Amino acid sequence: MPSGRPLLHHRLLGPHDAPSLVLGPSLGTSLQVWESHVAALTEEFRVLSFDLPGHGGSPSGVLPTVAPGRTTVDDLARLVLDLIDHHRVDRFHYAGISLGGAIGAHLAVHHPHRVDSLALVCSSAHFGTAGPWLQRAALVRQEGTAALLTAMPDRWFADPRAAAGPLGTALLKDLAAADSSGYAACCDALATYDLRSALRRITVPTLVVGGTRDVATPLDHSRELAHAIPDAVLRTVAVGHLAVEDPETLCTALLTHLRH
Repeated sequence: MPSGRPLLHHRLLGPHDAPSLVLGPSLGTSLQVWESHVAALTEEFRVLSFDLPGHGGSPSGVLPTVAPGRTTVDDLARLVLDLIDHHRVDRFHYAGISLGGAIGAHLAVHHPHRVDSLALVCSSAHFGTAGPWLQRAALVRQEGTAALLTAMPDRWFADPRAAAGPLGTALLKDLAAADSSGYAACCDALATYDLRSALRRITVPTLVVGGTRDVATPLDHSRELAHAIPDAVLRTVAVGHLAVEDPETLCTALLTHLRH
C-alpha cells in the first residue's frame, strides 16, 4: 500500500476460512449496489466489497492524483490490490458491475496468478469513445454530481419502481453525495479503458452477465466479452445497468459460476 494514503473504504463479511470473493461497484454507486446478494454470497464466501475513490466512504485522496486526465483503470485496480493485500489474501474470485467489472477484467489480464474466477456484470472491454466521458468529467468537476441526477435513473434502472425503491433511492443518494474529483477521475479512467485486444489473455473461468434492458452498456458489449474471452459463459438477465431488478436470478447465476 502506498505510504500516506488510506485504503479504499470496504466491508469484509463471511467465514474467515471461506474462499475470498471481491465485489466491485459501478460508477456513481457504492458497495450498497451488491446489498441484495451479500447474505447469500457470505454463506459460502469471504466477501470483500469496496467503494470507488470519491464514492461511499472512500476519499478521492486514495488516488495518486485527481488531476484531469490522469487516472486510469490500472490505478483503480492497484487500489483494489492494495486492499486485498492488506487483508493478506493471495487468490480471490472477482465479480464486478460495469466499471467494477472493468477493474476485474484488468486484474485477470495483468495479475492472472491472483484471480481464481471472474464475473462481469453489465460491463465491457471498451465503454465507447473518450469524448463523452471527458465531457462528463468536466461537467462534474464544474457542477458536481447533482448535475447527473435527472438523467441517471433512466440509465441505471430498467424499471422505474427499482429507482424509487429503497435500494434505488440509496444509490441515487450515493451519486448525489459522491465527491466530484473522485467521480470525474473515474470518468477519466473509463475514457482511456480499452481491453479488447487483451481479452484472449483471460484464462480463468469467466461468467458474463448482460442486461437485456441495459441502455447504458447494451447487450452487444456483453456478447463481445463472451465471444473474445476463452470459454466464457454468457447469461442474459432482464435488468438495467445496475442489475438490481432481478437479484434472485443474478445471484443464482453467480453462485452457479463460483461453485465450479
